[in-house]
Amino acid sequence: MKRGIVFILVLVLIAVTAVASADKITLTYSEVNPIEDTIVGEMAMAFQSKLEELSGGTVVLDIVGDGILGAEDQILENLLDGGNVTDILRISAFSLSQHGCSKSTLLSIPYTFEDRNHFWNFANSELAEEFLNEPQTIGLPLRGLAYGEEGFRHFFFKDNVKDITSLKGLRIRVSSDPVMISMVSDLGAIPTTVPFTEVYSALQLGDVDAAEQPVANYKSNAFEEVAPYMMLDGHTLGAVQMVITDNAWNRLNEEQQGWVSEAAKYASQVCREVSEARENETLEALRAEGVTIIEVKDKTPWIEACKNTIESNAASEQVAYDKILAMK
Repeated sequence: MKRGIVFILVLVLIAVTAVASADKITLTYSEVNPIEDTIVGEMAMAFQSKLEELSGGTVVLDIVGDGILGAEDQILENLLDGGNVTDILRISAFSLSQHGCSKSTLLSIPYTFEDRNHFWNFANSELAEEFLNEPQTIGLPLRGLAYGEEGFRHFFFKDNVKDITSLKGLRIRVSSDPVMISMVSDLGAIPTTVPFTEVYSALQLGDVDAAEQPVANYKSNAFEEVAPYMMLDGHTLGAVQMVITDNAWNRLNEEQQGWVSEAAKYASQVCREVSEARENETLEALRAEGVTIIEVKDKTPWIEACKNTIESNAASEQVAYDKILAMK
């Protein structure tokens, strides 16, 4: 009799385990940067741990870093074409501007945000929710979950530079973002589009003279090995967002969707708490390693040089842009 009861209990346990396994949902999360020692990596891990906590382990995040699934633009194109290379993608906030999201363009306009608090005033506002929902409003198969940031973006160079005049004629690597291309042209340099995964080799081989990234990404990708001069011009804040595909979202029931949304918002706040401290620590480490850090004390010449880019890209969404500027 006892053996029979034990046997039945084992069968019940197996059945429960099978059901739990069948109910478990795994979402793939893609990040182009390393997960360790980066602000965006820490944000991803905060998302992962909070989602596991909220769901009791029934919805889990499989984080794939180091650009293993492809460059950001490549993955985004795949998802917009109906592909399923990932479920959740961490993108630069301006990335969707090339796919009809005109509001996203505003986040890459140079010298928009005075400081981090200015950005977070926006990121936690109702206006930010409107920006996040923009892909859905124009029919893209994506939806924004939350914003984050990597710190201000700065130029870094193979050879020593002094000031804004040093940029003239340099080949500077940029993403395919039209705003960034326009800004670099305004500064007298030659914008050169190179996939992020090839930036190190492009600098090493001399295909480009400079590039730009937030401080943490500069360090985590070892760019100081091939471009040991960084100018802290802070042309844009490295605003980022997490987006989930409609296919992944529709696999979730309402409760699970709530967990994903809450975990993303939590990760956003973790990003806010760690970003500035992480950036300052990284700058000190870079100085200790011998990287030349050039301070930019007066940004007025930079803003004046980029006036055309600022005004032309704000024009189509001037009301929204003015709202952002007023959030200082």
